[in-house]
Amino acid sequence: MLNRRSMLTLMAGATVAPKMVFAADAPTLKPAPYRLALYANVGPELWHYDVNLNTAELTRRGSVKLPANVQYAWPHRSGRALYVVSSNGQSGKAGVHHATALRLDHASGEAQVMGAPVALPDRPINVCTDIPSKNLLVAFNQPSGVRIFRIKPDMTLGGEVKQGKLDGGVYAHQIRVTNDNRHAILVTRGNDSTPTKAEDPGALKFFDYADGRLSHEYSVAPNGGIGFGPRHLDFHPAKPWVYVSLERESRLFMYRLTQGKLETKAAYDVDTLKDRGDFDPRQLAGAIHVHPNGKFVYVANRADGTVDYQGRKVFKGGENSIAVYAIDQATGEPRVIQFADTNKIYPRTFYIDPTGSLLVAEHNIPLDVRDGERIRPVQAGLTVFRIGDDGKLTLARNYDVDVGKDTMFWAGMVAVRA
Repeated sequence: MLNRRSMLTLMAGATVAPKMVFAADAPTLKPAPYRLALYANVGPELWHYDVNLNTAELTRRGSVKLPANVQYAWPHRSGRALYVVSSNGQSGKAGVHHATALRLDHASGEAQVMGAPVALPDRPINVCTDIPSKNLLVAFNQPSGVRIFRIKPDMTLGGEVKQGKLDGGVYAHQIRVTNDNRHAILVTRGNDSTPTKAEDPGALKFFDYADGRLSHEYSVAPNGGIGFGPRHLDFHPAKPWVYVSLERESRLFMYRLTQGKLETKAAYDVDTLKDRGDFDPRQLAGAIHVHPNGKFVYVANRADGTVDYQGRKVFKGGENSIAVYAIDQATGEPRVIQFADTNKIYPRTFYIDPTGSLLVAEHNIPLDVRDGERIRPVQAGLTVFRIGDDGKLTLARNYDVDVGKDTMFWAGMVAVRA
């Protein structure tokens, strides 16, 4: 059975020249039964890119338009479909929120809508399937919670699986199913305090999971969730270790799963920043991914604060980087080995290709930057890194993307299967 790590290897970002594999029953080389495709959005439009692993190049191809701005996406375990959640960010009657199934063509990587999009009640922020891709789990941030929908044998979306009363915490930002398909974790970020409002606590909401139904929820929330703002998590491919990025604190926590349950105390707590000397509220930790070989973990650092200069808003400084950690294979401890500058602003998402050789980061906004006494624009776009055997990143190339009045919000790779 395909496990959760195999599922993740269906995700990453780019279409590659076919990798050649040896067929045991014939003395010839044949193309691998998949192609790698990178999908990245600008507003409601989801673009497809070919990826060349040898040259680390991305080539933009066609696109498909979703009902509203893309929020997140996740592939079917077969690699033949992609589930995309979209929203215009508005509530009430003005709100447009959907989950849409896309069929992925193996020959071209082209994505096409299949079946009718499923209307959602509120803005979806994150989505995943369970391990066998029998159900689609959708996380919502306001009101915070999760809904689950059946996936039909033809990979289109079916009806909702009704849940009992669930505690969705405050401002959910991710939903994930554990490798054994027996549990789900809803990552709830909470919110910083304001001059008029106290801090909302964050938590990891741990559920038993069985055939689309959640039960027996309990919270992992140190200090009652105060000063604890988790955004995303990822699982080690072979060990019972969970790595969590804390957005509001710019920290990396590692938790252990013991007898199938998430321990309430983090085993390790490390910084994600190279320099915390001038920490700013707009300095945030972001996406997190464990390398397919389980030896490294990567966390995005994001900053987009501005100051006034010559009558314009310019970047005030901060870390826009990928923090790289080596994982101790005996204990799971993450030890920082590199901070790789992305050369762009606000890397909201990134993915690692299934071979573990490329990392592609997506930057969702353009921003003016001071260069001496001059001001120069830094465009939104994609950054491609090569990953060395030691886990460290080497910048290969940057791609500018003109987003106009929209933003890039999600990018990911899929191994599109025949």
